[in-house]
Amino acid sequence: MKVLMFGWEFPPHISGGLGTACYGLTRGLSTFPDIELLFVVPKAFGDELQQIHTEIIGANNIPVRMKDVRIAGFLKELSTIEVGVNLLPYVDPEFYAQYSHFVQEGENRFITSDMNGYLQFSGGYGKDLMQEIFNYAIVAASISVDHSFDVIHAHDWLCYPAGISAKHVSGKPLIIHVHATDFDRSGGNVNPVVFNIEKQGMMEADKIITVSNFTRNIVIEKYGIDPSKIVTVYNAVEPVEKRDVGLKRFDEKIVTFLGRITMQKGPEYFIEAAALVLKKMDNVRFVMAGSGDMMHRMIRRAARLNITDKFNFTGFLRSDDVYKMFRLSDVYVMPSISEPFGISPLEAMQSNVPVIISRQSGVAEILHHAVKIDFWDTHAMADAIYGILNYPALHSVFRKQGKQEVDKMKWEFSAKNVRDVYLSV
Repeated sequence: MKVLMFGWEFPPHISGGLGTACYGLTRGLSTFPDIELLFVVPKAFGDELQQIHTEIIGANNIPVRMKDVRIAGFLKELSTIEVGVNLLPYVDPEFYAQYSHFVQEGENRFITSDMNGYLQFSGGYGKDLMQEIFNYAIVAASISVDHSFDVIHAHDWLCYPAGISAKHVSGKPLIIHVHATDFDRSGGNVNPVVFNIEKQGMMEADKIITVSNFTRNIVIEKYGIDPSKIVTVYNAVEPVEKRDVGLKRFDEKIVTFLGRITMQKGPEYFIEAAALVLKKMDNVRFVMAGSGDMMHRMIRRAARLNITDKFNFTGFLRSDDVYKMFRLSDVYVMPSISEPFGISPLEAMQSNVPVIISRQSGVAEILHHAVKIDFWDTHAMADAIYGILNYPALHSVFRKQGKQEVDKMKWEFSAKNVRDVYLSV
């Protein structure tokens, strides 16, 4: 069974849990001899982590040819053209790039290509994101003609138009994977453009995979999707290699928040709980690891609470630095307001760190050896932090039992459930 899979990021070039989940799932699927994967990203950097039976290609390396792709409602209709070459002799590549713009008249969108017909992608989340999503759908049509496959699998809203495009060209069944919705990211103040793309993907899909029942209920209630069309497949965690990273231990206890510093992740509740804990004990330090639009606001709030001498903001951490941060931590806290799943608590537990998570998270559905609180209940959060730090027996139980629990959560099990969805369509 050949699977054409569309993602937006892939390790080591990731900004959060989406790329991590895509890697884990593709690695898990690669263990099944009857699954052959072609994984597409907007931009391939050449150093992506490879697995057996998985080919990774970048849309930036696929030339555009004549296509007519109809996806009603998404940026009008996707009418694409063979990109001709405007010959501009005796100019350097930088100068030529300024003139390699090809525009479709009327209501069609324009596309920008180099002299060989390749569309350019940043591979990120910049100001041209909507244009890149549109271009990705165009390239998906070309890929659908050039490759044979049985199933299309599109991860998150950024890739739904590409998946729909591939379905319309090939006639093959489409599965979309909902890792989050705009209701999670926006706190309910949804972007109508994003909402429409999400709903269109859900309507076009033959099956929908959600990462938790928490997310499944949002898809049913907020998007009006038939429940029989939706299957929950929980995420897992990559095995961590035991290695000596030569860390210096501190006299202070360390409590860590690791994630995007955005409204969805509830960073302000972590800071308020930290202030409450510091009223009761002094030998503790709080770390907010990550970046996001609320970072400066959080720094100012910590200053107003007069706790900056006990607070560290590290900025965004990658791979080994994440591992080192967990190894230094005594408690990990995820106070998310709306978390479709949440892989980071699993990574913390794998590193022998007790975790405190909000009940408003998908991972709370499957974890037993974690403290669960409501994100808004900062007093309960502070009590949990204080208890784990000050009662060695409590810390030991969550540390030991949590590690044993999370070691059983393997991507191979998640992949088997996804494979079952493939077979069902």
